[in-house]
Amino acid sequence: MTKLIIQIPCYNEEGSLEVTLSELPRELPGVDTVEWLIINDGSIDKTVEVAQAHGVDHIVNFEHNQGLAKAFMAGIEACLKANADIIVNTDADNQYCADDIPKLIEPILSGRAEIVVGARPIQQIKHFSPTKKFLQKLGSLVVRMASNTKILDAPSGFRAISREAALRLNVFNEYTYTLETIIQAGQKGMVITSVPIRTNRYLRPSRLVKSIPSYVKRSLLTILRIFMTYKPLRFFVILGTIPFSLGSLLGVRWLILFLSGTPKAHVPSLILAAILILIGFQLWMFGLVADLMAVNRKMLEDVQLRLRRLEVDSQNVKEYSSTKLVKR
Repeated sequence: MTKLIIQIPCYNEEGSLEVTLSELPRELPGVDTVEWLIINDGSIDKTVEVAQAHGVDHIVNFEHNQGLAKAFMAGIEACLKANADIIVNTDADNQYCADDIPKLIEPILSGRAEIVVGARPIQQIKHFSPTKKFLQKLGSLVVRMASNTKILDAPSGFRAISREAALRLNVFNEYTYTLETIIQAGQKGMVITSVPIRTNRYLRPSRLVKSIPSYVKRSLLTILRIFMTYKPLRFFVILGTIPFSLGSLLGVRWLILFLSGTPKAHVPSLILAAILILIGFQLWMFGLVADLMAVNRKMLEDVQLRLRRLEVDSQNVKEYSSTKLVKR
């Protein structure tokens, strides 16, 4: 029996959630059971009442707003405990076309991928400004380089995740999960792909992108943080090479001037060269230490994976046992 759960992070979505839920499927090819789950991220409107009225199977409640990233991970944990084999994440603003869910889960059902990201037709979305379209493409390019994947639309929240991939995911960033999960999946060797999907009519402005400069700043910080976490040696080697190279060039310049018999001592240049070389060398040492610490992180992730599996499996065994008792 294959169970699929569609999860929707929600924050004050009473105006759009009804439309979103009305278009979600209850039956899908290749799937035996389809359930719905919402994460109520501290909503102060009637989001929960709307969800209950439309037959949502699971509701995860936060008393206060925790942010999109925490809501996403809370949904993943709840889906795993509900014995989901495939998790589909979508937005409450009905941005993504629910009719494309079969296309989204097909690579997972056929065993060709563990995570599938829906690629929107960015150039055809009318309410996206030219600046936003350019930044979407640029951001996706940077994520592809950092993650060594071929994901065309990195900020897309319309994605399908297999059970095994969900068990291995972690989100450290408090802003969004979209970029971090792709980079993390790529660095962990998960098979991740993208499929073209359609979008629906514009219902409301994005709450994640309050301003373009703020979004760009947060996205870049997220990419740098994840790259430092999973490729610390490469990051610090690249970072340390810049001052080390500048210091070496200044040192060569001072040496040439010294050997040519210049009357000036050029002591400031020599001091600056020494400082830059030391900074570069120190950053390389940071990289080595961080790389050694990454070994401990990988071991902790393995322990976390085992604990998650035990917790989820024990929960499923309890539910199965209670069901058998009821039947008897």
